[in-house]
Amino acid sequence: MLNNKVCYDVLTPVNFIKRSAVVYKNKIGVIYNDQRYTYEEFYNRVKRLANALKNMGIGKGDKVAFICPNTPPMLEAHFAVPMIGAALVSINIRLMEKEVSYIINHSDAKALFVDNEFAKLVNPGALNNVATYINICDISDEKPLDGMDYEAFLATGSEDPVETEVDDEYQVATINYTSGTTGLPKGVMYHHRGAYLNALGEALEIGMNSRSVYLWTLPMFHCNGWCFTWGVTAVGGTNICLRKVVPEEIYRLVEVEGVSHLCAAPTVLISMSTYPKAKDVKMKRELNIMTAGAPPAPTIIKNMEAIGAIVTQTYGLTEVFGPHSICEWQEEWDSLPEDERAKIKARQGVAYITAMYMDVVDPATMESVPWDGETIGEIVMRGNNVMLGYYKQPEATAEAFRGGWFHSGDLAAMHPNGYAEIKDRMKDIIISGGENISTVEVENVIYAHPDVQEVAVVGIPDPKWGEVPKAYIVPRPGSDLTVEDIISYCRENMARFKVPKAIEFGELPKTSTGKIMKYKLREKEWAGRDRKVN
Repeated sequence: MLNNKVCYDVLTPVNFIKRSAVVYKNKIGVIYNDQRYTYEEFYNRVKRLANALKNMGIGKGDKVAFICPNTPPMLEAHFAVPMIGAALVSINIRLMEKEVSYIINHSDAKALFVDNEFAKLVNPGALNNVATYINICDISDEKPLDGMDYEAFLATGSEDPVETEVDDEYQVATINYTSGTTGLPKGVMYHHRGAYLNALGEALEIGMNSRSVYLWTLPMFHCNGWCFTWGVTAVGGTNICLRKVVPEEIYRLVEVEGVSHLCAAPTVLISMSTYPKAKDVKMKRELNIMTAGAPPAPTIIKNMEAIGAIVTQTYGLTEVFGPHSICEWQEEWDSLPEDERAKIKARQGVAYITAMYMDVVDPATMESVPWDGETIGEIVMRGNNVMLGYYKQPEATAEAFRGGWFHSGDLAAMHPNGYAEIKDRMKDIIISGGENISTVEVENVIYAHPDVQEVAVVGIPDPKWGEVPKAYIVPRPGSDLTVEDIISYCRENMARFKVPKAIEFGELPKTSTGKIMKYKLREKEWAGRDRKVN
């Protein structure tokens, strides 16, 4: 490790606020309801939190957990906790009590900060290592846990400068737990170097600067807000905190605060695009939206752009600090028909400038697939924004890193221009009579039906073909969609063998981060049977 301070400094995202507090001292850095903090005030609160944590004995290598929505304390923690060499554990507020207990215990967290709305998720008797509880009293003055109020805790810390306790770029900055859809959640360890570079990559790829106003529709607990928790501050933009993600409030803030950027999963974009008053919103400036989390249907992108937003598709996983690739737009695509532009925008594209390395390979041989837009392989990634590994799970880490790449588990094709396009998850691909059917492809066709709000396609058992597609559909409110409508529409728009052989209307099961849980739909269909995916 180079140790010459003249030509080297440790890359850590916590230093972004130190710079912005000087350069943008009097600029509003954080807005939440009636609260407005300048960058100087924001930094002072971070210093108070950092010093208060140090005063209670938290230091390098310790873990500090937060159960908190997108309010200022969650943003402050992203700087204060890793600044003193500890690791931040941001816990999903949509989990169950037993899942929260598992994460807190597995991460070895010594301190737990809890917003009072979510105190019901905490069972102190089930927690092994937590010595201190801090109540974030945002919705009331009630302190449901036996501990101090957050503001009172900040008062125990000074505004004295805090030396950054990071001497190794690969020191653990945060631990983010996966949703655990196929087993217990795994703790993904983020290092300071990756967080620093990915934060800059986000700002660069989405075009943010000091004039940017970023609305927190994406949970900060999800991959540390895809590193925007640090990226917005890096460029001196304004953070608008948002406790609950509802279309009415999103559009109100877009108008009132002049929002220029936000990030959201496709499910949030669906709710925004179907909001009855969406077309009446008066945007003061261009609204740039980054979407990821699941492959968005071209129809969703087209609907959002119809109300004046510019949508950029990115792709990644918790294990790669959030987004790793982006559908970089090419000028020559501007003149294409609207539907063609939407199809291109739905692709996962190329690796970020700060990520560099992504490929689609045959997982057995690790050889790249042909760039023909058809041959399917697995997306693999490596580079500065890949996790250190899974906390206390070396075997799972080794499996994920086999062959010198991180294995995503996502199946994709590589187009002739080097842009990747996801076709499915390995476990979701349908093999019907020897033919591979991409559930994403079928979903995209069905999404284009004007009466469809959401859809998920899975394989179901069939005595002749082995398995065939079934579509679970959420109709748009007020529509009178029928099974015959969908079957007829699919037959007009896709090969006959890909047409769903069964249709079911109703709500879709979702994870705590809003992803559709296809495995639950599959389990219902395959109960008592074996399903093999090659």
